[in-house]
Amino acid sequence: MVAAKDDTETNKKEAGDSENSDAKAKAAKAKADAKKAAAEAGKARAKKAKGAAAEAGVKIAAAGETRVSPAKLPRMCVLYRDKVVPALMKEFQFKNPMQVPRLKKVVINCAVKEAVANPKLLDSTLEEIMAITGQKPVLTRAKKAIAAFKVRKGNAVGVMVTLRRARMFEFLDRLVNVALPRVRDFKGVNPKAFDGRGNYSLGIREQIIFPEINYDKVDKIKGMTVTIETTAKTNEHARAVLAELGMPFRK
Repeated sequence: MVAAKDDTETNKKEAGDSENSDAKAKAAKAKADAKKAAAEAGKARAKKAKGAAAEAGVKIAAAGETRVSPAKLPRMCVLYRDKVVPALMKEFQFKNPMQVPRLKKVVINCAVKEAVANPKLLDSTLEEIMAITGQKPVLTRAKKAIAAFKVRKGNAVGVMVTLRRARMFEFLDRLVNVALPRVRDFKGVNPKAFDGRGNYSLGIREQIIFPEINYDKVDKIKGMTVTIETTAKTNEHARAVLAELGMPFRK
């Protein structure tokens, strides 16, 4: 009787272990299937976004394409290397070319206050900024709730994009030589909009000054802020760099 009882308990224990192993195997398989499905969904979304960008005539660069290639430098990058650096070394008596201030990045920020009530308005803004910069922006969200403006924490209130390397020089080239001259009654940009640490902010009231914008698809005139960050430590050095690159400062 005792032996039979021991055999029964052993069989139950083995059955329980078998069920546990089967449950673990099923859980592992379900986890692997979920991971595979998520990867496939991510690939599908990326393919869809790439197709939409192709239809809109916007090329989204792959990883690494924003780097400056010595074989094909942007026009403004060549201007900085061949003319700006020697001119500033002579003007400020720099002994080393590495002392000359250089551009680090350009940040374009576009706030849409109507998006608080209707978040779908950000779709057209995102497409327009992507067409202007050639890079997909990110949504900016409210960091805290403001009852007076009916804004809750986490609400999407605008879009932002950061440009570096080749794409930064190409955007500045189009901004200085194409977009700003198309501003109505343009008399130059403010020469005092520096923050004391080598950064310059420029406000643009209309996005239609950029030739990439299709007038027929514009539903609302939107403004944006362009912030140019440099390695300069004084306003004078930063102003000199931008002036040599062709920034039309007001006299």
